[in-house]
Amino acid sequence: MSQTLKIGITCYPTLGGSGVVATELGKLLAEKGHEVHFISHSVPFRLGAFQKNIYYHEVEVNDYYVFRYPPYDLSLATKMAHVAKREKLDILHVHYAVPHAVCAFLAKQMVGDDLKVVTTLHGTDITVLAQDESLKDLIRLAINESDAVTSVSEDLMRETREVLEISRDIDLTYNFVDKRIYYPREIDSLRSDFAEPNEKILMHISNFRPVKRVADVVEIFSMVSKEVPARLLFVGEGPELPKIQCKIKQLGLEDRVHFLGKQDQIAQVISMADVLLLPSEKESFGLVALEAMACGVPTIGSEAGGIPELVSHGKTGFLAPIGDTRAMADYAIKLLKDAKLAEQLSEACLVRARTEFSSDRITEEYEQIYYRVLGRQVPKLKPVCS
Repeated sequence: MSQTLKIGITCYPTLGGSGVVATELGKLLAEKGHEVHFISHSVPFRLGAFQKNIYYHEVEVNDYYVFRYPPYDLSLATKMAHVAKREKLDILHVHYAVPHAVCAFLAKQMVGDDLKVVTTLHGTDITVLAQDESLKDLIRLAINESDAVTSVSEDLMRETREVLEISRDIDLTYNFVDKRIYYPREIDSLRSDFAEPNEKILMHISNFRPVKRVADVVEIFSMVSKEVPARLLFVGEGPELPKIQCKIKQLGLEDRVHFLGKQDQIAQVISMADVLLLPSEKESFGLVALEAMACGVPTIGSEAGGIPELVSHGKTGFLAPIGDTRAMADYAIKLLKDAKLAEQLSEACLVRARTEFSSDRITEEYEQIYYRVLGRQVPKLKPVCS
């Protein structure tokens, strides 16, 4: 029997950390010799150029006039089934319970039990959607009918069990970074466009939604800038942005804050920072903090969700209760004023990112799950980032 697998992957292709992780996982699996088929309504934005062993299948929605809303879910389930039959897929790995795990369940009913379904829970499918009583039974069905379920943090796993009253096994598989992409960059020339040599750079990257508490970022920076010459860089876009711009103007910080908008070369951008601010109210994992960690940038954030599993307090960053901007500012001031401490944390960030959250390690964990649900012995395959 062949050691390699045929894997279908479905994710939200145009936004969010779940799509990033799903796409990067697919690329790494393809490098290891597996055949990967992305099934979604558009090409995942992180997929990039042509790569061996990777295929894309577009979901086209039926616009029959009797449908008030285009039935994407049914079209996706049908496409999954068609691709699974034609390509003889072993696994459907879906990222996000709704609608992807539900669609995979339907596809399996059409194809048969030989097709296995692995569902990865990333966050808001549980922390937001599962709070809706009208969706709770559907999400519970999708999770319970999956052949394996994974969670990106222990905190998300706990909430899944509590909210949905689920007792089945759930595998902990953290998010990861590819060290070939995320590493400290030489960015002196780029940094000089935003800050003087004696100034520190604080950075926040998000979708600027209320749950990110971006106003707290501004408050933290306001306190820090009174003690340390500093600049604040915002990366991303979202609904809270106009409010934040008004707050910055009210505090008279316009000349010290820069908005970079959405950026693709995140590793290069993060490398400019001395510290990342992540004061979120909810965060199932905090992928941006891991990306910063891999670039040697410590995070100062909240004790929310999965962040404490990622950021080791006092070692790779500092954590404070949600909303405690004073404590977060004090940690930032301490870090930015102590060059030796900053260097220690930066080195610890690099070590932790490259060991605990390496792409080799997490990709292998997913492979073990695939072979387990298929009832096959795990073969020894070459690592991709050695």
